[in-house]
Amino acid sequence: MSDWTGFEPKMWGSAIIGFGSYHYKYESGHAGDMPLISFSPRKSAFSLYVFSPTEETQYLLEELGKFKMGKSCIYVKKLSDIHLSVLEKMCRSTIEYLNKHHECACRKTKPSEAKQKK
Repeated sequence: MSDWTGFEPKMWGSAIIGFGSYHYKYESGHAGDMPLISFSPRKSAFSLYVFSPTEETQYLLEELGKFKMGKSCIYVKKLSDIHLSVLEKMCRSTIEYLNKHHECACRKTKPSEAKQKK
C-alpha cells in the first residue's frame, strides 16, 4: 500500500495502519481527518478501508475474490483469498475519488514526489 500511495504507513489509533490522509467535512459541520487507504489486521479477518462509492470500485468488487462487505469496509480472511492486482486498482481508484471530493494529502505531495523523498 505504501508503493501504491507514495506514503509511509502510520498508526491511526491502536489498530489501523493508514497511508496518507484526507480531510472530510459533512453538511452537518462534523469534520475530521482519515487515511486515504488503510487496513487493520484483526483476529477474525483483515479489515480493508479502501472502498469509494464509484462505478469503477463496484465493478472491481466483482473481481476482488472472496470477502465480506461492511458499510465501507472489506473483510478478508486471508490475503490469498483476493486478487492483489484488483485490490491495487481499487486503492488507486479510491485515492483518485478522495482527491476529487476532499481536501487531500495526495494534492500536497504526489506519490511520485513522496517516493523521491525516501
